[in-house]
Amino acid sequence: MLRAERALSFWGLPSPLPTWLWPTTYIDHEVPHTSNVPANNQEAVKLFVRERRSRRTGPVGKPVLMLHGRSAPVLASFDLQYKTYSWAEALAKDGYDVFMMDLQGSGRSPRPEMGSPCNLSENDQKLLIPRPPGFTPPCSPTYPHQLNNSDSDQAELHRVVEYIKLKCGVEQVAFVGWSAAAFTMGPYAVKHPENVESMFLLAPIFPPKATSSPPSPPPSPVPMSLGARPGLENAWNLELRSPDQREPGMVDAVWAAYMESEPIGSTWGPPEGLNRIRSFARWGWNETTAGQGGVLGGSVPVLIVDGEHDRTANTTPPSGNVELNFSVRALYGAIAGPHKVMVKALGASHQMPWEQQHMNLHNLSSKWIEDRQVDGKTTGVFVMHQNGVISPAP
Repeated sequence: MLRAERALSFWGLPSPLPTWLWPTTYIDHEVPHTSNVPANNQEAVKLFVRERRSRRTGPVGKPVLMLHGRSAPVLASFDLQYKTYSWAEALAKDGYDVFMMDLQGSGRSPRPEMGSPCNLSENDQKLLIPRPPGFTPPCSPTYPHQLNNSDSDQAELHRVVEYIKLKCGVEQVAFVGWSAAAFTMGPYAVKHPENVESMFLLAPIFPPKATSSPPSPPPSPVPMSLGARPGLENAWNLELRSPDQREPGMVDAVWAAYMESEPIGSTWGPPEGLNRIRSFARWGWNETTAGQGGVLGGSVPVLIVDGEHDRTANTTPPSGNVELNFSVRALYGAIAGPHKVMVKALGASHQMPWEQQHMNLHNLSSKWIEDRQVDGKTTGVFVMHQNGVISPAP
């Protein structure tokens, strides 16, 4: 009997240990992949994947794959080691085998062409004060193109899914995606439903009228942009509407986690460093894709969670550019299958995993992964209150 279990027995508490008392451990994997990112096409690369699981004995639980959004690396997004904010740790304590991946251009996966400050726009180059050694702005980009695209992102997701299936001896993986992860996980699930047990999308970016085809000619921006700590805080502040929505110290905790996955950006610019954000060309995620064949909401059950104050995934007022006109509710409407649920989280923003509703989010996702139901229902629109109670939407 473990020491903690003996203590529980002494105090008359249940034994074996409740799952929330089990410690977790992690293993960092380097998943081999042949890149089809244009900047390093056909090169052998290693994709970063962190696995977090409970240390308890017995069989390993159902595998879950978590994918980051546009600007936040995966560990800051899902494994924030600050108080109770690690979403991955919460799922691991519930018995799941949790995997988190960085796409190329983000976090601890390869970042081709992102080491040179010349591969920034002239405006971003001005942020580099003090200047990196040998850098004299303005300078022309050595790689004047976007970095990733929809095809390369989906190929990397597929590679990691196959890796998890083989490692865990399973046929399907449960998906959890935040924000722009929907651009990759949504179309992938439509193409490969045999690999996806269910999908949980938090604040999914969804442009219902966006293009279905690759841009021709390809766009020619620079491969990256920069994010600064004040920019993170200011954008977040615009979505703070409820008392105590974000506890003190969270911006610093999140930014520190960004910089832990930023070996180069952390040395650039101001003392707190800068976050390099990959640029990518995207297509094929729209109302046509979401409804294709009735896959989403059919063989792949989908839960969508939307923060009450989220103005990032909901363009208000609507944009004249269809590629930038986002609507979470439109995604729910576009999904053709009946097994779909939408939950509006009250008092939450686009940054819900780092806000006071985060533990309710953890619990909601865990129950969905387990039985693919919300409040005993497999379809409908609901509201999640700050106390975690779920009720039908008015």
